[in-house]
Amino acid sequence: MGEALQTALADRYDALSGSLRDRLISFVLSAFDGLGSYRDADAAAFIERVLPVVLATQQQMGQITDAYLSAVIADMLGGAAAPAGVQLDAALRGVAPAEVYTRPFVTTWTALSKGKAYADAVAEGRTRLLSITETDLQLARTHAAQQSMQRSGARYFRRRLSSGKNCALCTIASTQRYRVEKLMPIHPGCHCKPEPLPGTRDPGHVIDERLLREAHDAIARDLGESDRGGRAPDYRNVIITRQHGEYGPLLAVRRHEFTGPEEIVR
Repeated sequence: MGEALQTALADRYDALSGSLRDRLISFVLSAFDGLGSYRDADAAAFIERVLPVVLATQQQMGQITDAYLSAVIADMLGGAAAPAGVQLDAALRGVAPAEVYTRPFVTTWTALSKGKAYADAVAEGRTRLLSITETDLQLARTHAAQQSMQRSGARYFRRRLSSGKNCALCTIASTQRYRVEKLMPIHPGCHCKPEPLPGTRDPGHVIDERLLREAHDAIARDLGESDRGGRAPDYRNVIITRQHGEYGPLLAVRRHEFTGPEEIVR
């Protein structure tokens, strides 16, 4: 494996995917901010304007993810990159996109019905819109990655942390391997990317003991808890994967409330 090439491919992919995400978020939030009001008709006009761009950007995320992973796996195997394209459903959540992008307005209306100030209600809707947009792009990434890795013959992968700040959930989850037949678990605001592991032999569940130990130690210090092994509490038992009704695999904390398949609310 050429380490320099792998690094160059990852840097290029990060730049492209980050640019896609930033441009889409800027466009979507600007469209929301520019509405004169937030009634039913405004929601319909917003969706008509924004949704085609959202769906097109998801497809772009899928294509650059496929190109990146095809090149990485080809370098691992000593062959030529052959991205064949991926097929992404417009409804990656299993819910009509128009319904999903109506939810920021529902959030705004709900806040107003509870007596919140107009500006605060709109801000809540805007925050939900940001979360929805980021999550949909991450779903496009994980679904495309699964298709690309399965087609290319990879067996296992890891989650590669983003170059910015990373939460404890992602940091600890990045120390383990995943099987390609499983989607990479995500959470709202997650910017991690799947990265194939070389070879076909199972490397074992934990692939980075050092990082896992450092994460345990850091969290133990912050919480004022420690032991000789830095395993009180043991976050491998606390941080789990649950099935979200729309996202699929979701990184979560044990006993934390989550949205199951029958619990999606608008």
